[in-house]
Amino acid sequence: MTTYYPPIAYTVPAEEEGMLLKTILQKRMDVSRKLLSRLKLTERGITLNGERVYISVHVRAGDLVEIRMETETSEDILPQPIPFDILYEDEHLLVVNKPAGMIVHPTHGHYTGTLANGVVHYWAHKKERYRFRPVHRLDQETSGVLAIAKNPYSHQHISEQMLNGAVDKRYIALVHGVPVPERGDIDGPIDRDPLEPHRRIVTPDGYPSLTRYEVKERYPSASKVELKLLTGRTHQIRVHMTSIGSPLIGDRMYRHPVYDAAGPAAAAELEAVSALDAAIGRQALHAARLIFAHPIHRREMTFEAPLPPDMEELEARLRKPQETKQIPNNQT
Repeated sequence: MTTYYPPIAYTVPAEEEGMLLKTILQKRMDVSRKLLSRLKLTERGITLNGERVYISVHVRAGDLVEIRMETETSEDILPQPIPFDILYEDEHLLVVNKPAGMIVHPTHGHYTGTLANGVVHYWAHKKERYRFRPVHRLDQETSGVLAIAKNPYSHQHISEQMLNGAVDKRYIALVHGVPVPERGDIDGPIDRDPLEPHRRIVTPDGYPSLTRYEVKERYPSASKVELKLLTGRTHQIRVHMTSIGSPLIGDRMYRHPVYDAAGPAAAAELEAVSALDAAIGRQALHAARLIFAHPIHRREMTFEAPLPPDMEELEARLRKPQETKQIPNNQT
């Protein structure tokens, strides 16, 4: 027996009388072509006043249009009792505060211990059926706000907002030195490093990439920076901050250039830089805020996650000048 999620409904207003049902679905309910094709194949996928109809029919004022999606599960993901912090949940969305060190989705060599394993177990424990659909990704070592859609419609709508630049993603990073200027845009195309394909670099032939940053606090050897992603490339913040001479503290892939330098001056700076990197052991990057319009009621929603303990501890250390050595400001 086919089971469905609760319907998403739309009542036809007087000014839309006579429109095709297909137009209502695509232009008023914003159902994508892909989802529309899926809905047409299911018994209760599309109904008009409770009856299954062709989408070529004309609607009348007051008609009730409903779409229903079949329930799904992630059968290829092993449920595991892994705790995670829930920031928000309703029948359409789950928003969590991902801890640093946790992979979002199972990958080759990492089939267990991921956020997906924990979320699937959580839903199964509540006897709920959903497929794990993260709307965006966070690096394994990045903590913070992550949105998960519970059905194709919600996933489609938030993804479209991201593609249209309507989603506000804010990050907090602790970086080496102080960027000069202390606020601005980093407009640097990003692509794979041809010598190390798992890395990304800024290159003229890369994909357009734009990050907005602002220094929020200066320390003797580092700074606290707020970043807004205006595009969503892999490792974008890490690559862009490295490109302007302020790599993230603790980042083992995109390291401070002093690691490759030589001479007495470099040795002294290396001691200070490596001490900070070792103090946290992962890139000091946190997804602090996520703002988007809810896919159903369309009201703007803001989700925030506090700075995790390891970044708070590093921040406290950075504020103590006697425990850190002075590192010169960066030059652009």
